[in-house]
This record gives sequence, C-alpha cells and structure tokens, in this order.
Amino acid sequence: MGFRLRSSVTASLGVAVIVASAACSSGGTGSTSPSSSSAAISVSQPKQGGSITVLESKGYSGDWPYGLDPATNVDAVPNQDMMEAIYGQLFMLGPGGKIEPDLATGYSFSPDAKTVTITLRQGVKFTDGTPFNAQAVLYNWNRDFGPLAVKAGIAPRWTVARTDPKDPTSAPVKGAIVATGPYTLVVHQNVPNAAFVNQLFDTIPTWIGSPAAIEGMGEQSFAKMPVGAGPFVVESDSYSNQVVVKRNPAYWQTGRPYLDQITFKTAGTDETALETMLAGGAQVYGGLGETALIDEAEQHFQVLDQPGTSPYDLQLNTAIAPFNNAKAREAIYAATDFAPILQHIFGNRYPVVEGFTGPGGICYQQYVPGYQGYNLTLAKQLVQQSGLDKVTINLGTISSSPVAVETTQALATEWAAVGIKTTLQSYVLNGLIQAFYKNNGKWWQSMVQTAGAFDPAGGIGVAFRFSSESPFSGVHDPKLDTLLNQAQGSTSLATRCTYYRQAQAYIAKNYYGPFYFSLNPTNVSAKGIGGPGLTSAVPAVAVTPTIPWESVWYNPPS
Repeated sequence: MGFRLRSSVTASLGVAVIVASAACSSGGTGSTSPSSSSAAISVSQPKQGGSITVLESKGYSGDWPYGLDPATNVDAVPNQDMMEAIYGQLFMLGPGGKIEPDLATGYSFSPDAKTVTITLRQGVKFTDGTPFNAQAVLYNWNRDFGPLAVKAGIAPRWTVARTDPKDPTSAPVKGAIVATGPYTLVVHQNVPNAAFVNQLFDTIPTWIGSPAAIEGMGEQSFAKMPVGAGPFVVESDSYSNQVVVKRNPAYWQTGRPYLDQITFKTAGTDETALETMLAGGAQVYGGLGETALIDEAEQHFQVLDQPGTSPYDLQLNTAIAPFNNAKAREAIYAATDFAPILQHIFGNRYPVVEGFTGPGGICYQQYVPGYQGYNLTLAKQLVQQSGLDKVTINLGTISSSPVAVETTQALATEWAAVGIKTTLQSYVLNGLIQAFYKNNGKWWQSMVQTAGAFDPAGGIGVAFRFSSESPFSGVHDPKLDTLLNQAQGSTSLATRCTYYRQAQAYIAKNYYGPFYFSLNPTNVSAKGIGGPGLTSAVPAVAVTPTIPWESVWYNPPS
C-alpha cells in the first residue's frame, strides 16, 4: 500500500523534551477530559461463516509460554481472547455492566452475603462429548486451588475457609465449595462478599476444562490442545505465536458462533499490528495505546473507544527504602503533574483520576478529598527532607504497553526537575511478575501499572495493587484491608461506594500510590466486523473488555 506508520521509537525520543517544556508552563494539576468518542460505527449485518485473524500484543496478551490450561497459564488474564473462545465463560459482563448468563444461568446470595449459589446451563457438552455439569465445574475449581495453580501464583483467593488458615493459597476445607445437585454449586464464604460473581469475570475459575480430557491427555498435552465447552475448538497451538480455533458445531447457543475460524496471532508492537491490518493480514487488534497510531487507525478502520475501568497508578513499595518513608512518598505525589503529560503525549484522550476507579466502572470518583496534587516547591522540600536526592529510583513498567513506557519516561523527566534520579526498566509480562516476587517482594521500588476493574473487588482491582495479601502490592496496611473487605462485603452498592471512597481517601492520606489517568481501551477492527466490544461498548473487566467471540461476525463490504 506504500504506507508506513510513524515509528513509535522515534515518537518516544521526543517525550522528554515535550514534557520538560510543558511542565515548566503548567500552572498546576488541572484536569482533562476524555477525547470525543469515536465516530459512530456503521455496523454490518450479522453473517454466518468466514474467518478472521485477531492480533495479540507481544509481551502481554500475545504470550502464553505455558499453554492455555487455566490452572497453569500464568498469563491467563491477558490471554482472555483465546480463553473465552475455547472455554466460554460462566457469566459475561454485558453492556452497561449487566451480568449476563453464559454457561451459568443464575446466582443468588444468602442474606449475609456469605453464601452464593450458582446454577448451570443444562444440556451442554464439552467439545469431546462429555457432559458439562456441576461435578465438572467442581473438579476444575478444586484443581484451580491445587498445587499447579499455587505454584504458578494464580490460585483463586476466595474468601473461604482454608485447610491452613494462615495460608490464603491453601486448599478450601471440605464443604466450603460443594455441588448440591447436577447443575447447582454452592460456595460458603467465611466473610460477606457480595462481589463474588463480579470476581469471576476474567479469572481462571470462569474457564472450565473437560475433566475427562485433563485426565486422559495429561497436563502438558491438555495445555497444548485444551478442551472446553466454548464456541470454538482448538485446531493448532504454537506457543506465544499463534492459536487457530474452529467453530464448535455442538455449541449450546443456536446459530452461534457466527465465524468458522479465528486465528489469534502475536504482533510485536502496535505499529506492526496496524501495518499488518493495513496489508489485509488481520481484521482485529485490541488495546491500541499510542495517540498518533489511534488517529491514523481512524482513517482506515473501525475504532471503538470505551470508558476505562483501569486507572494507571504508580505503585510504591512501602516495605523497603525509600518508600517506607511517608515523606518520600509524598514527594512523588507533589513532584508529578500529569495534566501536561496527558495533553502533550496522549492528546487528552484519557481523563485524570485520583483514585482506583474509572468512568466505566462502579463507584467512580474522579477527584479524592485530601489528594496531594502537584506542588513544585513542596516537592523540592520533601525530596531534601526524605533523602530522595541521594538515591536513584528504579521505575518499572510493562514493555508491551507504549502508554505505560511513555508514562515512565515522562515521569522521570518531571521528577528530575526536583532532584529525583531514576533508572527505567520495562518488562515483558513474565519478567514483570518475577520482579514482584523477587526477594519476597522486597526487590522492586516503583512500578507504573493499571490498578482497576469494572468492580474494584474483581479482576486487577484495588486489592490486587493495594491489599496486604497480594504479591503485586507494595502496601501492607491492615486498616486499608479492612476498608476493602467492608466494601466488597455489602450487598448495597451505595454502601460499597461509601467504603471505597473512604479507602481512596485513606490511600491519599498515606501517600500509598498516586493515580494518573483512566485508560480507555481502544479496539480496532476492519470494516465489516461486528460484535460486542468491537463495535459496541462493553465494560473492561481488567484493562480491556472480554469479547464474546461467539457473537462476533465478519461481513466485509462488497
């Protein structure tokens, strides 16, 4: 086509100069508003048949080095596209945050919100012909709590009684999770948890594999060619490169899936992905982040911006120096002015936020009372008082996100103006996970990450980044844990939001980690593609929405 996208590397080289000049001219934190929503997409009519290629970002959704077995796939959450296509879901998060049935048809809570009962869809079979029922789900859930998932660090942290009360990864006690009928499961939690169903979204317990296939094939073979009850069947799998799935002819929903085949293929960069799409080599790419590339994509493809649920934040490890010192943490707050960064790097596409919620999720609070904003004079004083000027801060993030990488570069430039020196480090997803675990969580100092979900109690939500029990948190504060537990325990949304507001104020008061902006997931698709999450908005469970691939079609214009 004779077209080449602007190099993202070249773009990044200009970040420091842009931010330095912008920071000098800025009068304060200010606020930004999201860019105008994408132009209305003229959606094609649903059509049966056809094949598409979906590109997955290298270092995040495009990596699955251990296969696609829920109990062993460390990258399971980022791999949600492939996992949903193969396994389906128990429940789906639909437009407007509505919980929709899939392989499960309903749920109910006890009055104290400790017990949840889930009913399953009857008559469903796995693609190997064996029955999908309560015993199959129970088998998977017990396996999800087992040594494989524990070793991988992905075992569910459900609030159920454990065989070892001091170990949140130990197996549930007998009777904590039971099948009370052929299509009914009951989970007995030891504390109120009204967020249980929301916590199933995009987690390993929502993806159910065939017990017969797991037992008959063995763990390694099953990870390579997994068997689920979802809309598609695995045809081939080349780890961290390509997965081909074909239509499940016995899928429970009449007339679905629309597509005959999907090829999920890894793309090295956003730029490479768009070049591939421009050349006709793919029809879908999710999570595009660079503003210039989004603007370019809008000239050629369908582009859907969706309200974000996952704010970016700076995680500070309070267990080690220098951020075990509250003054050092406050200095970081005061030294950071994100308004010019959003304006000059991201074109004000994303809104500034001061808490762990986004406009697409529940309990959204953009501004938090008592939040320490940008104050250059105060920052310089605190840097001297805390000794931050005498150390070099290791600032890390995930390498697959240009938004995150450019954010760390911009922050380093702003902080240099108050005497804070940094070294920048970016990791592929596996390396990032290892960095959090290294030296029992006492190696890393600061990380730019996403810290939110549609429900703050679910997915990569607030507890994932701020709870004492999470290995991906730098905060260890029992009072904050209590507030978060109280929030997820109430069946009243108003009460939950009240506790979350208190938690956000508490985080701000203790300078546990500044928040920056709410990322709007941007999905790009070829003309003729249609479906939830691609041409109509669906809330992001964690960073990007879970696309129900059974409802996606391709009807290219003639």
